[in-house]
Amino acid sequence: MSKATQYLVEGAVTFLIGLVLWRFTGGVDVPVVTLTKVGVVMMIVGGVLSGNGLWHAARGRT
Repeated sequence: MSKATQYLVEGAVTFLIGLVLWRFTGGVDVPVVTLTKVGVVMMIVGGVLSGNGLWHAARGRT
């Protein structure tokens, strides 16, 4: 598996997990963090990872 594909898969999975957290954990009480905010951060990180994968694919790096 190339680096570009690896980054794209990791980014997509991270984004989807973040989306689920953001969308469906509004009523869950956790003492330290708010799960909806964690979901937003994970979606941002997933987007950055996917962008990095697209950058590697466009540059032709393996």
